[in-house]
Amino acid sequence: MSVKTELTFTLNGRPVTLEVPVEMTALALLRDGLDLKGTKYACGEGECGACTIEVDGVTVNSCLMMAVDLQGREVMTIEGLQTNNALHPMQQSFVDHGAVQCGFCMPGMIMQANYLVKKNPDLTREEMTRGLEGNVCRCTGYSKVLDAVAAVVGAKQEA
Repeated sequence: MSVKTELTFTLNGRPVTLEVPVEMTALALLRDGLDLKGTKYACGEGECGACTIEVDGVTVNSCLMMAVDLQGREVMTIEGLQTNNALHPMQQSFVDHGAVQCGFCMPGMIMQANYLVKKNPDLTREEMTRGLEGNVCRCTGYSKVLDAVAAVVGAKQEA
């Protein structure tokens, strides 16, 4: 029998209180406990970035974080980026630049790209590349992803 604990945190701007098994990951809580399917399970080892979320304004791999560690924190998922049923500028840019292939890794990639832009709105293409290194995509050559991020930050395209 699993031991459970009460957990209270802010999710996508709204307070959440629920009981969770102490061994549950943040990823399992989001996907299975709260039905937020945008955050993806892929490697389960923190290597691919498909499960990237923001916790207290910093991106983390939710597959490596325990749900109980969300206690009292601010959590943002890909679903939380939208406002008034409109895509976030980063989401829209990915669509506009054809950066979305199969879509599986894109939520994590968009979360990481958005974090990078918030941290440094004047990113160079090299800094974008370096900042997205932890997000793996099997479908794209990353060029369109970098174009989408560059469009949001207004960075000059480098050859």
